[in-house]
Amino acid sequence: MNPATTFPVHGVFSAAATPVLADGAPDHESFASHARALLAEGCDGIALLGTTGEANSFSLMQRRQLLEHVIAAGVEPKRLLPGTSQTNVADTVALTRHALDAGVAASVVLPPFYYKGVSDEGLFRFYAEVIEGVASDSLRVVLYHIPPIAQVGISLELTARLREAFPGIIIGVKDSSGKLESMAAFASAFENFAVLAGADPLMLPLLRAGGAGCITSSSNLIARHLRVVFDNWFDPQKAAEVEAAQGRINAWRDLSNAYVQLPTIKAMLAKRRGHDGWTRVRPPLVELTADEIATVWARMGELEAADNV
Repeated sequence: MNPATTFPVHGVFSAAATPVLADGAPDHESFASHARALLAEGCDGIALLGTTGEANSFSLMQRRQLLEHVIAAGVEPKRLLPGTSQTNVADTVALTRHALDAGVAASVVLPPFYYKGVSDEGLFRFYAEVIEGVASDSLRVVLYHIPPIAQVGISLELTARLREAFPGIIIGVKDSSGKLESMAAFASAFENFAVLAGADPLMLPLLRAGGAGCITSSSNLIARHLRVVFDNWFDPQKAAEVEAAQGRINAWRDLSNAYVQLPTIKAMLAKRRGHDGWTRVRPPLVELTADEIATVWARMGELEAADNV
């Protein structure tokens, strides 16, 4: 039995990118198609409206509508982990309550990220007011630790205090620190607590350290390789298969970082999904140049050929 499947949330979740129309609004039809494809390619679920999903570039209404549409398009809400945080309590409560009412598995909640150097006491008050504002024992929250972007992190002490104050609600953390030691510390500190890697190459070592899986950007493109790793990492007889899949994961991740990551991921999706509209990003992000896209697509062809050998 896979030890990671004992956690309240576990597996391969895609930090799904959000296609946008020419007017900048989310492209509901293309996103729903992408979500269905990700599930067919091996994802356990979709973590929509996170960093890769450009959540903070959309209005509250746009975020609610995207979630509603993907569910209406046939994606089971229990396979969704939407990001529901804003920099203020009221909007975070509204988005989180909406997601809960829609039946999602859990909400992924960033700390308020505008003010820097805030204390754990301040962060505890934010999360406590959100949880008390939603006011439901059915609420499930995955904390989002991404100090390279938010510059406001989630400490072990804050996590412990929240779990004690709100038992059963704080079920895990997405750790996008990029540091395996941070992820392993979360995994060793708490029982029945899902630690999800935010970087594709780190899922395997995190699983070995007691983690629960991943929420990653490259899974928009390489879910099947992550699936091999997650399903077989604990089986010595599958070690060679796992290491081969890990090598492919690392190569695709390197390509996704060839330029600014999010526009690169979307350029890669334009080729994979056969839809040039995928290259669009929302300000302040900027699309790759035509030459950069050509370079990325050429390298994709090489990786796809190697994958199919």
